[in-house]
Amino acid sequence: MIKSANQYPVHTLFSHEGNVLYRIPPYQREYSWYKSHWEDLFEDLIEADGAHFLGTIITLDQTTDTLEGNILQVIDGQQRLTTLTLLLAAVYSVLKEHLGDLDDDTRTDVINLGRQLVRKADQQPRVTPQKQGHNLSDFRKVLEEAGLPVEGEWKPYFPSRRIAKCYRYFRSAIQKLAETEEITQPEAALRVHEAALQAVIVKIEVANHADAFVLFESLNNRGMPLSPVDLIKNHLLAESDKKQIMDVDEAFKHWNDMLTSLGDSYSTQERFLRHYYNAFKSELPEVSNASVATKSNLIRVYEKLLEQGLKHVVDSLVAASKIYGRINCVVELDQPTTLDRSFQRLMRAQGAPSYVLLMWLISKQSDLVLTDAHIETVVDRLTSFFVRRNLTGYPQTYALAKLFMTTIDAVGDARGDEVVEIVEEKLSAASVSDEEFRTRLLGRIYEENSDVARFILTTLAEDAMTKETRVDLWRQEKNRFVWTIEHILPQGENLPAEWQEMLGGEEIAAQVQEEHKHRLGNLTITAYNSNLGNKSFPEKRDRQDSKGRRIGYRNGLSLNADLATRESWTPNDIENRTEELAARVIERFPLAIVKQGIDGDAVEFRTGIPSGSKK
Repeated sequence: MIKSANQYPVHTLFSHEGNVLYRIPPYQREYSWYKSHWEDLFEDLIEADGAHFLGTIITLDQTTDTLEGNILQVIDGQQRLTTLTLLLAAVYSVLKEHLGDLDDDTRTDVINLGRQLVRKADQQPRVTPQKQGHNLSDFRKVLEEAGLPVEGEWKPYFPSRRIAKCYRYFRSAIQKLAETEEITQPEAALRVHEAALQAVIVKIEVANHADAFVLFESLNNRGMPLSPVDLIKNHLLAESDKKQIMDVDEAFKHWNDMLTSLGDSYSTQERFLRHYYNAFKSELPEVSNASVATKSNLIRVYEKLLEQGLKHVVDSLVAASKIYGRINCVVELDQPTTLDRSFQRLMRAQGAPSYVLLMWLISKQSDLVLTDAHIETVVDRLTSFFVRRNLTGYPQTYALAKLFMTTIDAVGDARGDEVVEIVEEKLSAASVSDEEFRTRLLGRIYEENSDVARFILTTLAEDAMTKETRVDLWRQEKNRFVWTIEHILPQGENLPAEWQEMLGGEEIAAQVQEEHKHRLGNLTITAYNSNLGNKSFPEKRDRQDSKGRRIGYRNGLSLNADLATRESWTPNDIENRTEELAARVIERFPLAIVKQGIDGDAVEFRTGIPSGSKK
């Protein structure tokens, strides 16, 4: 497995006379060290009593042309080597700026440092990061700014990305060291220079990628810890190399295609890998003691899958990820279909656990004779299910994976409408009754689940909008919703005198507020919550901004139509509005299957349990 393992000082690894280049392969993570890592490295070097140990790197000799020099691919340690190079670039830039103040020997050291960072023969950087996240262009731009003979390219937002920030941090740290020690900046830079070049690294060279990835995982106990997604990727690359089914670059391209479909969210990537196994388990190689993929067994599941059927699994993952990305609304579409809008509502209803079912249905859409209208109906039923589930807490989270997997199994030979009916029956059987749902809707819904309350209110408001009156109630600024829940009767303490008088005095007002403030009928949504606050009801109703635009309850939002004509706001008003909104919500988010009774009347069934019966 290991060809060689030796300890070297940095000045040997980065020898100005050497012909070695360190290249970070494209499948590695982009640069991810933070300020805390930069601080630790700088302080460790400065405070070290002797040569500081920087850790281990794993390399694979990829030299194909001796004229190009010795090319070492960095399988592990790329964060460390990149940061070390940025530190030395900061040192170089400080010394070059003060070149006239240095003696001849030190000037020679500066020249040699430049050649340690950039090979003299062809002006290639000694370390070459991978390209994703603008890593390579940012890295070359930093070297150019440091005064090294490298042509860089400025990309948008360059100063705000980590490589540029790291370089600036080290420049600042050298300056602060000079101020603290009461020495010149060149003296501080030389002190850092000496400490960095004397520091030692253990370089392990391996024979092939498979050995590299196995060793990588065994040593992964420091720096930025690898996630299960990273470890599964490494296992894929190792198996690809070991079995020669596809080369490492091809395997990485497939993996990257999958991640591109899924977006940048790690939680989405990890959930997709679980859902993929749970959806297609019957078609995949058998994994013992893994009836369902969980966060704890995910790595073991994929190790077995990739060992037994790599090509099929990889191809299937890429295809499934495209479906999953659409369900998860990864890409914002200019002209979304009604199905895409349904996906968006389900996402906003926090319905991600059901994506396993949807991914399976869409992947089998042709075989199951399902139209987009069928899928849209299923998505809408799932949205209803999660509105009810997230408000009542039933079924519990741990039961959701089993529910959707058994629903997949229940489809069997069903086709078209039958598939939709099976899904409705399974969801109805698992959900609370309409009576329980109504009870929760009539209660303190904001206190129970404010996210559900907001989703319900925005949905009711959106349903009444036309193309001309549509407003984006989900718009965010600085990761906060612009439209937020507004308590008509204020929820805060120290209820103003106008409200106390309207409600029958201070003591009664306090009782009314405590009982009714968080009920559905006392809630609406507004983009101007801070402008309404504790104001009296008429002030809230008639509020205008500085340009005379109505921002109170007369803002034209259908949800506020009944509020716009009221002169007061009493407990009876809250009660009546709560009852009215609750009825609308139950109708808007149905799960019941309506069939004809013996006498011809409509009878509501929930998989054989009439409405009103206890589960």
